Amino acid sequence: MNNRLFGDDRLAGKLHVSFEFFPPKTEDMDKQLWASFERLAPMGPRFVSVTYGAGGTTRERTHAVVKRIAQESKIKPAAHLTCVAATREEIDAVVRGYWEAGVRHIVALRGDPPAGQTRYAPHPGGYAYANDLVAGIRKIADFEISVGAYPEAHPDAPSPDADLDFLKAKLDAGATRAITQYFFDTDVYLRYRDKCAARGIKAEIVPGILPVTNFAQVVKFSKMCGASVPLWLAHLFEGLDNDPDTRRLVAAMVAAEQCRRLQAHGVNMFHFYTLNRADLAYSICHVLGLRPVANAAKAA
Repeated sequence: MNNRLFGDDRLAGKLHVSFEFFPPKTEDMDKQLWASFERLAPMGPRFVSVTYGAGGTTRERTHAVVKRIAQESKIKPAAHLTCVAATREEIDAVVRGYWEAGVRHIVALRGDPPAGQTRYAPHPGGYAYANDLVAGIRKIADFEISVGAYPEAHPDAPSPDADLDFLKAKLDAGATRAITQYFFDTDVYLRYRDKCAARGIKAEIVPGILPVTNFAQVVKFSKMCGASVPLWLAHLFEGLDNDPDTRRLVAAMVAAEQCRRLQAHGVNMFHFYTLNRADLAYSICHVLGLRPVANAAKAA
């Protein structure tokens, strides 16, 4: 059997994954989140991250989810934190609260503008950019810190080279690793990794993988975040708007093949944007060779 697409035991032992969730807004969404967490936890993720709404709109819900994961499971949670709409003192208090709750990993981001604003503007009394936030976190406690990376450049960056400078500044400020915005063309990531190496960036650059659950929504969001959507991907999802079962099969196939191609180029860590759904991420991990570990999620 051709193991280019299917799991290979020789690679499975080297493979690491992480999963991203967002804090729920309703009781039903809360149930879906925890069902997804319990489904994916046995895959033994290196960590699971929980996002943070624009302007800190989900601060309390993010904290509640992260704290529960830290207290009730063996899985290491990573809390997203942004610079938006808060003073340094307010952000520092959140950071200390995470440390007191047993959280040791923060995903430090500049953040998107609050609702109603089209351009980011630093808070007068806050951390201006992600590198400032990283440095501030480092002064408080010895957190593991992940930051964002943009293989096709952040939409606000004046140029791809300037965007690489921003990434290096975040890592030089004390970040542990970078996690990329999602992409669909594998060569986009590989070229970006080469450019990072040429710039002297030695930290781990983890590819962010987004299984496509709704192609129209992906196209819309990609326009806002600067990610390109290849024509071949559009062809694969053509005619499937009202066929969710086939859509999921195609999505799993595309993402698994993407990861396998990256594995062939030495990538052994993947960060999955789950959208609080476990089915696609679980099936992709299975194809890559990961198998559930008994009691992986239960607290000691």
